[in-house]
Amino acid sequence: MPTLRIALAQVNSTVGDIPGNAAAIRRWSRQAADAGAHLVAFPEMMLTGYPIEDLVFRNSFVEASRQSLRTLAADLAADGLGDLAVVVGYVDADGPPATSSEAEPGSGRRDASALLHGGEVVATYFKHHLPNYGVFDEDRYFEPGDSLTVVRLGGVDVALTVCEDIWQAGGPFTAARRAGAGLVVNINASPYELNKDDVRLPLVQRRAAEAGATVAYVNAIGGQDELVFDGDSMIVTAGGELLTRAGQFTEQVLVHDLDLPVANAEPNPEGSTDAAAPAVEEAISDNMSINRFAVQTELPKNHDRRDGGIADRIADEAEVWSALTMGLRDYVNKNRFPSVVLGLSGGIDSAVVAAIAVDALGPDRVVGVSMPSGYSSGHSKDDAADLAKRTGLDYRSEPIQPMVDAFLANMSLSGTAVENLQARVRGVILMALSNQEGHLVLTTGNKSEIAVGYSTLYGDSVGGFNPLKDVPKSMVWQLARWRNTQPGTPPIPENSITKAPSAELRPDQKDSDSLPDYSVLDPIIKGYVDHDRGRDELVAAGNDAALVDRVLRMIDIAEYKRRQSAPGTKISGKAFGRDRRLPITNLFQEGKDSSPF
Repeated sequence: MPTLRIALAQVNSTVGDIPGNAAAIRRWSRQAADAGAHLVAFPEMMLTGYPIEDLVFRNSFVEASRQSLRTLAADLAADGLGDLAVVVGYVDADGPPATSSEAEPGSGRRDASALLHGGEVVATYFKHHLPNYGVFDEDRYFEPGDSLTVVRLGGVDVALTVCEDIWQAGGPFTAARRAGAGLVVNINASPYELNKDDVRLPLVQRRAAEAGATVAYVNAIGGQDELVFDGDSMIVTAGGELLTRAGQFTEQVLVHDLDLPVANAEPNPEGSTDAAAPAVEEAISDNMSINRFAVQTELPKNHDRRDGGIADRIADEAEVWSALTMGLRDYVNKNRFPSVVLGLSGGIDSAVVAAIAVDALGPDRVVGVSMPSGYSSGHSKDDAADLAKRTGLDYRSEPIQPMVDAFLANMSLSGTAVENLQARVRGVILMALSNQEGHLVLTTGNKSEIAVGYSTLYGDSVGGFNPLKDVPKSMVWQLARWRNTQPGTPPIPENSITKAPSAELRPDQKDSDSLPDYSVLDPIIKGYVDHDRGRDELVAAGNDAALVDRVLRMIDIAEYKRRQSAPGTKISGKAFGRDRRLPITNLFQEGKDSSPF
């Protein structure tokens, strides 16, 4: 059996930075070649970054991608890497976009993969299954491919597939069985959500069984706006054996030797004699043609044996914390902000955001501002100062009462208007520091508060990024306790964790004055927002009917606030933003006749 040394380049890219991404491909390809790899695979759309969204409609962008692919092939050869087979994702086109009046069925923009070798683009493949759910809108952007590309490399038939092709039965993996592929390479930009790694391995095992071939799954890492990619690349045999697996949130090249069958273009056998092998879904006709190519080269022999190993899985809290720090770090660095600034109230949310920011960027790039009012407790001010000391961030104090008093001397305000005025003065201070010093303002509202609208528009919701946007309040406490158990000085004051949460905008205010306990609120929010459960289902689950009615009404009427909120890292199955799209003007109410007539 031929031995193919494969390298999975689990690496970061930046949307739109085609020259920078090409340079990264050359750099990581050199590392793969130095490790003796015969083939290196990069993530989906590595050359352009992912997702490119409406950039795909620009002819100039698509042409830059296509031209850069050809240039990259030549540059790799010039680097002395011409004998290395390089699989890379990019955007291609064989016609106008679907939105064009000149669009023709069967042609358009393509989410593509190419194999480069010897200074040439040897073969290309167009993604067949296009996701159109959750954060994905690929039916809007791309035309599906209808053929499978198989490249003979060193006596092995290697099939090329892209991301969603592995998430659906039928199509390319069924075609790969029919084509007799010995290896299926699947390149991905698969966004993180909590425990998604538990889903990936069984998924890859099912597709490997479907193809009757070993599957090499490579995923991107890094942050892109709300999305974070966590890696978790792996190789699985047709019988379901996990051969090697990379860690999550680690940039690395995973190198592993594969003993693969000699290519003969005969279909792979169906089924398995191994009772432990994964079951395959009901057979689905693929209706795909097979395009075959060959790389005319003899693979150099390696005199050692490489095993990529299997990385340990990490705890849920470590997963989420890694996603939040990576999401923030890449948002700041890729958008070229020098630093961040946030308000430090002494409460749990701002404390956790500050700790995330310091872990992501280092204390020298984080500014924390205490902005006490006449209602701020002494312990809140002390807790903010304590956090600053523990983390080493740049700590400042800007009392807001004189500014609030100046407003009240010129306007007659009372009640909630005065409470919101305090929040908005704080927002003005943070934005002024942003304008003056160039910081990105971080807002600190959690998913629970954002869901029910427990925030002040243009006040505490002010900011350019929100690390906690998809983190429920109950998880914020969980993350704080976990982070304090990690090596080094615990960054979060114990009092910030244990005291009752309060906005401190009026005397003796507590969150519980306006909201149910978060242990009760968060499951209702998760059912309604994350799982689209209706009122009756939530009540049937044991929730108080009157409370369900109240919470659902708060969530519905806060949609206008959420539309104006900062982006933040997605960690759940459904995050506010591109995941959940509801009208602002909406008279439908759960459990009631919504007709005005």
